[in-house]
Amino acid sequence: MTQQLLSLVSSWGYIAIFVMMVGESAGLPISSEIVVPFGGALAFLGKLSLGSPVTQLALVVVVASAANLTGSLIAFYLSRRFGERVILSRAGRWMGLSKGHLRLANRFFDRWGLWAVFLGRLLPIVRTYISFPAGLSRIGYVKFTIVTLLGAIPWNFGLAYAGYVLGQNYQKVAATLSPIAIPAAILVVIILALAWWYGRKLGEDEETQPEKAVAGRV
Repeated sequence: MTQQLLSLVSSWGYIAIFVMMVGESAGLPISSEIVVPFGGALAFLGKLSLGSPVTQLALVVVVASAANLTGSLIAFYLSRRFGERVILSRAGRWMGLSKGHLRLANRFFDRWGLWAVFLGRLLPIVRTYISFPAGLSRIGYVKFTIVTLLGAIPWNFGLAYAGYVLGQNYQKVAATLSPIAIPAAILVVIILALAWWYGRKLGEDEETQPEKAVAGRV
């Protein structure tokens, strides 16, 4: 898969970077740690169109960041449009989801929302999926857009610049970040498990309260 990604970037340049980074931010398992540094390396070699190597580097950052925003907005919109319906559907109940999970998402993002989105953009694995729980919350599109860009730009600049400096050795970027990706993935799984458990508990408490109220009146 890595070789296919690199081949696409070599052949299609900015278009390939844009499409793949849209996919990554929309939840597809595409690694920006490979694509963006390779774009930086191609910029160093002057193999991307438009301007000097520095201009090409800047364009890699702009294109990747714009793509991250586009993909993130897709994930955000889908979660906001269909997330609640899915959670409250029969399939959602089968997976143990309930209104409590919606309450948990709102409670979390009401308190940490903007920081959660911003910091999530700077972490491997997490950055790919942070838009989905954000879409279940009350965060507005404008705030989400601004914070997403504020997180995406430094991330993409760091990756592209590292690839630009390393040149042919750009793959060292992914090798350096891979030890971070594994703990990040484990952390995501733990957080999801805890969120599932706590959201289910909130849902059960919500269902028992009306029953207690009826029993009290009787």
